[in-house]
Amino acid sequence: MKIAFVGKGGSGKTTLSSLFIRHLVAAGRPVVAIDADINQHLGPALGLEESEAAALPAMGERLSLIKDYLRGSNPRIASAATMIKTTPPGEGSRLVRVREPSPVYDACARPVELDGGAARLMVTGPFTDADLGVACYHSKTGAVELFLNHLVDGPDEYVVVDMTAGSDSFASGMFTRFDMTFLVAEPTRKGVSVYRQYKEYARDFGVALKVVGNKVQAQDDIDFLRSEVGDDLLVTVGHSDWVRAMEKGRPPRFDLLEEANAHALHTLRAAADARHEARDWERYTRQMVHFHLKNAEAWGNERTGADLAAQVDPDFVLGESVATPV
Repeated sequence: MKIAFVGKGGSGKTTLSSLFIRHLVAAGRPVVAIDADINQHLGPALGLEESEAAALPAMGERLSLIKDYLRGSNPRIASAATMIKTTPPGEGSRLVRVREPSPVYDACARPVELDGGAARLMVTGPFTDADLGVACYHSKTGAVELFLNHLVDGPDEYVVVDMTAGSDSFASGMFTRFDMTFLVAEPTRKGVSVYRQYKEYARDFGVALKVVGNKVQAQDDIDFLRSEVGDDLLVTVGHSDWVRAMEKGRPPRFDLLEEANAHALHTLRAAADARHEARDWERYTRQMVHFHLKNAEAWGNERTGADLAAQVDPDFVLGESVATPV
């Protein structure tokens, strides 16, 4: 299951992403964790030292390798240089699976040990001084979008993505790549403003969206969130001494997380798992193609000097049963 955590800056989405990842690992589930936020806080939230997090291989810096591998023998793609962030897979493309080894994982993922288990952690890479004036951070997150377009995952397999803050996630089609999107909102007017934007944009694409109320202190906070987001409010999370200890770099064993917050994580997983039966791989593939054609016309054809619409394989539908070429 592909799961996104979104929200305004400071809402606690990275903290909740990291708690959910720990919850899945503690349950023995295979997890690929992706930090798609240019601020790159997920590694430290999972217990890495700042120096360890800074040393993680950036997907954005290995985009050529990613393209070379995913292109495979797809005859519709003349060269890796003509692939853009929205290039969809087709016959001959190589796919990536959660449990299986891959050169993409070898180059871009590192295991993070969590209470006796481990998650694969991948990061876009930070926006650096060298990028100023010559690059947009969306070019960094493009590596994540291309990866997700070629990813096949099944039940009890999880890909958890900590997305860019605010409404910036809509700068590409990546917001449609998920089975479930959890929007983390504080009980304030600013806290729910991103929800309204997400709800409006997501409506036309069938994006499953649930709100996680964070930093909730009293029933009045819950009532406020319920009045603003209605039935989209899935669960609320309050103060956590466990999280405070984690933020100090001294996390206790994860099974010592407060019972109410542990229950909230179970609720998140149940909501995500329930989406498996609703999966529509044909719609998923159509959305991929939609954004690819949109980007091709807007800038991709001019930038690559190729007709990127020709990359679309009309007979190909991504799905769990699709074989991956060697």
